Amino acid sequence: MPDRAPQPVDRQLPTDEARDLISLARDIAQREIAPRAAEEEDAGHFPREIFTLLSRSGLLGLPYDSEYGGGDQPYEVYLQVLEELAAARLTVGLGVSVHSLSCHALANYGTKQQQVEHLSAMLGGGLLGAYCLSEPSSGSDAASLRTKAVRDGDEWVIDGTKAWITHGGIADFYTVMARTGEDGPRGISAFLVPGDAAGLSGAAPEKKMGMKGSPTAQVHFDGVRVPDERRIGEEGQGFAIALSALDSGRLGIAACAIGLAQAALDEALAYATGRQQFGRPISDFQGLRFMLADMATQIEAGRALYLAAARLRDAGRPFAKQAAMAKLHCTDTAMKATIDAVQVLGGYGYTADFPVERFMREAKVLQIVEGTNQIQRMVIARHLAGPEAHRVG
Repeated sequence: MPDRAPQPVDRQLPTDEARDLISLARDIAQREIAPRAAEEEDAGHFPREIFTLLSRSGLLGLPYDSEYGGGDQPYEVYLQVLEELAAARLTVGLGVSVHSLSCHALANYGTKQQQVEHLSAMLGGGLLGAYCLSEPSSGSDAASLRTKAVRDGDEWVIDGTKAWITHGGIADFYTVMARTGEDGPRGISAFLVPGDAAGLSGAAPEKKMGMKGSPTAQVHFDGVRVPDERRIGEEGQGFAIALSALDSGRLGIAACAIGLAQAALDEALAYATGRQQFGRPISDFQGLRFMLADMATQIEAGRALYLAAARLRDAGRPFAKQAAMAKLHCTDTAMKATIDAVQVLGGYGYTADFPVERFMREAKVLQIVEGTNQIQRMVIARHLAGPEAHRVG
């Protein structure tokens, strides 16, 4: 079966610097990430060395201010870099997205002094972050979280458990939402907690269907003390900060989903043009041609959707509805494209000899993280028709 190398995505980029960044990301993806992806995912190995390389290469802080080690890049560029990384290995692409999400609070709501003290190391100092909002009993209903932070002089004492935390137990810092006041969204504050804080511990990683190389774990806070200087924003502002981060984070998940879908299409196309049946390539058969055409069309539509939302964000315009639409469409596209890629490969697609079965298992989680796709539909509907009449809080 002849090899068919995937063709690079034809991207519309705003600057020569952006084109150089895409080339750098693609080079790292092809040389350092993709060749080891299948073996390391199967072994459950987290590639911390890759994140160190990405940090040294300036790819961990792209959408943030260069004054603090960021890349000064618009979101439309950052997301396309993310797509390239996710196409090589979703554990890496999603990890970069989560790291960016965990930096959002300090970068956008921190004081100048906090940013000077912490942000440079977070963006370009080789550190890895985690974002702590969800809990065992509060996932979609995040405003009902129970983790508490109680004031004790100039410190806060945090007690509780966070759940489904990407990089849980291995992160160098955690952006943590904890209850400091009344029930509901107005009683939540945000804190920057160092990963080596006394009383902080990670549980054993969850045993997952896919993304076995990316640790997802509960994180326990048992009397963790942090100084008030590590509170981000005002008391009670934490939930608004969390939602602001999630609007941007959803675009990161959308870009990762399109990267995964593109990788599935590339594999399906290579197989279909090389596999001979009845004396000709199976890509000659209309049923498969139409399947490939549909995959490509939905991927292009998803890419256009997440880039349109990113450009709104870059222009300082509201983009929450478009971010929810992008997350919904792109992750559904990834699920459908990976299922179809398995079908194109037939029996081979169901084996671990080809990566599409792994792609299919990985795609499912993208419909769940950073707000399930049912939550995305609720967000979109509220923008269209207003809040539900029965909604409280």
